[in-house]
Amino acid sequence: MISKTITWTDYNDEERTETFYFNLTEAELAKLELSMPGGMEAYIQKIISDKNTPAIIQLFETLVLSAYGVKSPDGRRFIKNDAVTTEFSETEAYSVLFMELSTDASAAAAFVNGIVPKLKERSKK
Repeated sequence: MISKTITWTDYNDEERTETFYFNLTEAELAKLELSMPGGMEAYIQKIISDKNTPAIIQLFETLVLSAYGVKSPDGRRFIKNDAVTTEFSETEAYSVLFMELSTDASAAAAFVNGIVPKLKERSKK
C-alpha cells in the first residue's frame, strides 16, 4: 500500500491537501496479470517500447482506479467499490495524480512499484 498526498483545487476554488491510498491485493494482481497479453510486466514493457500512448494512458487509468480505496477506521478493510472509485475519479486530485504519472516516468515507476511490491517479491522466489 502506498499513500499519495495531493494538493489540488476543488470546484469551489478551495485549495485542499489530502492523502489518498492505493493498493492491489494478490488476487487483483493475478487478475491484472492474466488480463494482459504476456503478463503485466511484458505488456508494460511492450507498450512503452512501442510508444503506444493510448495503451499507456489506459494502463495508468486502470492501475490508479483499480488500486484506489479507502481504509476502514479499524484498518481491517481497504474499501473499493464503484462509488468510492467514481468519487475519487471525479476530483481534481485524480487529475493531478494522473498528469503526474503520465508525464513523469520516475513518479510512474514509483507508483507502480508501490502498489505491486508483492509481484516483484514473488518473481524472485
